[in-house]
Amino acid sequence: MLIHLESLLSTSDPLVLVFQLLRHHKKLLVKKCVSSLKEEDLKGKKVFVRVDLNVPLDHNHNITDDARIKASVDTIQYLMKCGSRVVLASHLGHPIAKDPNYSLKLLVPRLSEPLGVTVKMANDCIGQVVEDMVSNMPSGGVLVLENLRFHHEEVQNDPEFAKHLASLADLYVNDCFRNAYKPHASTERVADYFKPAVAGLQMKKELRYLFEDVSYLETPFLAVVGGSKLSAKIGVIDKRVNHLLLGGGLIFTFFKAQEGSVGSSLVEEDMLGPAESLYMKVARRGVEILFPADVVAANWIAARAEVKYDIDPFEIPDNWIGVDIGRKTIDRYSQAIAEKLAGLGGRGVKTIIAGDDTAAVVKKMGLADKMTHISMGEYACLQLLEGIPLPAMLALDDDPVEKVVPEDESDDDHC
Repeated sequence: MLIHLESLLSTSDPLVLVFQLLRHHKKLLVKKCVSSLKEEDLKGKKVFVRVDLNVPLDHNHNITDDARIKASVDTIQYLMKCGSRVVLASHLGHPIAKDPNYSLKLLVPRLSEPLGVTVKMANDCIGQVVEDMVSNMPSGGVLVLENLRFHHEEVQNDPEFAKHLASLADLYVNDCFRNAYKPHASTERVADYFKPAVAGLQMKKELRYLFEDVSYLETPFLAVVGGSKLSAKIGVIDKRVNHLLLGGGLIFTFFKAQEGSVGSSLVEEDMLGPAESLYMKVARRGVEILFPADVVAANWIAARAEVKYDIDPFEIPDNWIGVDIGRKTIDRYSQAIAEKLAGLGGRGVKTIIAGDDTAAVVKKMGLADKMTHISMGEYACLQLLEGIPLPAMLALDDDPVEKVVPEDESDDDHC
């Protein structure tokens, strides 16, 4: 969870996806968006859309959260209304080979509902049969290709596999922000064989919040950082935050780095040195850091485990596992956040949620509509906030405009 505390100055909202390529010259590269393509550009065209249909399933193959399906609807409907033949490509899970338990057929009924059409399903993502199905699609029709990861060439970013994918369509739209940090065949390489290759509307939404509203502006940044892996968040902590509240499993890497007794708690052994260095570095930079005063521990990770509360995080008993912050720390963190927000007076506050588990909790608590933005990106979100370019975004067509952001102008032809 990231809370972005915005300055008194209001920002323009040009809805552009930008990367700062040359920081010293403030030269920005603007990527084209599907919204810049109109009906005359899209009618009758076959459009290859990389979407994120990698939804969680229970043991009976029921969808437990369809947020990613819903996030893809706007782009698909835009293309349908323009008369395109929409070819959807995605992965599901991490199959080793072709496996019906990871077939996208499981998702087609749920996708058909919001689109109001019968979505067709292919038995593969490449090959002559698939090409024939695409050729016979009506304008406004939607076809889902089978799981991309049934072919190992997908994750290998194989150029030949990318060429086969590209042969199915006339233009390319990437609306899968979640995988934008991965250089895979369907997210990066395939863009080499399309003109145009543009960003989708969900990608637009993500970059609008994460780059313009958060990454570019130098404003106070309060981060509530949890999860199990410090290694995934260390860059954002190091470069972005002014106020830091730590929780989740990653705190035990910090405590062990400070020679605490953490029992059998999860620890990234290779991050002990970086954790100690990070603490010293951000402290010298004047970052306000709050560590847990107490933790909850369990004798094992299970619903029926024995649980102990109010445990000193430096003195977790042997064979016990620290699982998260304790009750005193919850009160302390709540007060700290409230004080920071109160200190802002009438200034704007933006709340950005990054991470599947955090997003699930926010929704379960009925607070989703109170958040500025719930990112679908997770690691892509963290890399962007850290300032690392995303391969899938760099692969898309440029709409080169040299700008210094922010500017008081709006251009709805770009995302």
